[in-house]
Amino acid sequence: MHRAELLNLLTSHHSRFMDEVAYVRRAIDFIHAHEKIFDRETPIHVTGSAWVVSPDREQVLLLHHRKLNRWFQPGGHADGDNDILRVALRECAEETGLEPGQIRLIETSIFDVDIHRTPAMGAIPLHEHIDIRFIVEIDDRLNIPGNDESLDIAWFSLHDVMHYNNFRSTYRMLEKTRAMRNPVNALRQRYA
Repeated sequence: MHRAELLNLLTSHHSRFMDEVAYVRRAIDFIHAHEKIFDRETPIHVTGSAWVVSPDREQVLLLHHRKLNRWFQPGGHADGDNDILRVALRECAEETGLEPGQIRLIETSIFDVDIHRTPAMGAIPLHEHIDIRFIVEIDDRLNIPGNDESLDIAWFSLHDVMHYNNFRSTYRMLEKTRAMRNPVNALRQRYA
């Protein structure tokens, strides 16, 4: 996947959430205007993450990020890799400590798009991420060891997630997950 493929994914992504629609438009404009969108040295750059759900879609896997001291879905920098889906799956495997074969991609299309600021840390200045998110499934009966980037890793019921991460983008992904549990609602929301 290169810039043109990412642009195709973004162009075909539809959302009922107006904030996300604005993020998609901003991401498309930025990607058209800039070459090095996958390099973390660029003040605004593309990252990839995975929204991890259990097979019954009742739970979400979150990591307690060591540096930011917050709960997030697995994800990270592309570091020059221009296949953002591959980045999201790689980061999910690395941060959960699972083998790639234990992570099932549910859809190849984008699940969510968010643009957010990341605070300065040490020599790294304040910067923005255009986070491209894909939805994956992991068996919630597996032991998930995590890695040293996180203080903890845990499954949370859909009802409890907002107690640990109350960002608007988390709310959007929860609502999309809830809709997946009801096929009629999923169709309505997809075409809304």
